[in-house]
Amino acid sequence: MRTTQPVATVSRRPRTPLPQGLRDRTSSFLNHRAQTELRDVRMADMTEDPQATTHRRVYVDMVGDLFHAGHVELLRQARRHGDHVVVGVLSDETAASYKRRPIMTLHERVAVVEACRYVDEVIADAPFEVTEDFLAEHRITTVVHGDDLALDAAGAIYGPAVASGRFVHVERSGDISTTQLIQRVLDAAETGA
Repeated sequence: MRTTQPVATVSRRPRTPLPQGLRDRTSSFLNHRAQTELRDVRMADMTEDPQATTHRRVYVDMVGDLFHAGHVELLRQARRHGDHVVVGVLSDETAASYKRRPIMTLHERVAVVEACRYVDEVIADAPFEVTEDFLAEHRITTVVHGDDLALDAAGAIYGPAVASGRFVHVERSGDISTTQLIQRVLDAAETGA
């Protein structure tokens, strides 16, 4: 039997107890982390079978430029309508065709959207118009959009979902938008703030 000698000896300092407030916050953080990991395990269990449709898959599309609290609120509301939130992030060209060219690249926008706790899956360069084939391919049961989009316009973009009653308007947070953020930056630059 072969024995090995330790390469280095590590001496540890005696642990000092954490102050009660810090101990409580640390405990709270660890509990939250454990719950998040448990949710991730449960979601993984639900998605092991790619053909399984026992849970509700919600689709939201967005540009996601300068990702802000309004985006988070939309995704939080989308989560209320299903168990698995799929976000389609539109390409720079698609966004520029009806809005303006995004400041962030598609890669940057996808990375930020993926980091949101309400998002389970991201489709980069998602189509502007949602087809029945797209809904079937991604097993989408519900499509969610902010109520800033009129129902007739929604029909042009999300036709099959609107026609089949799988489209849901959620209240848009009027407190913030990407356009407002850009204006704030421009105003601050002008005033030197």
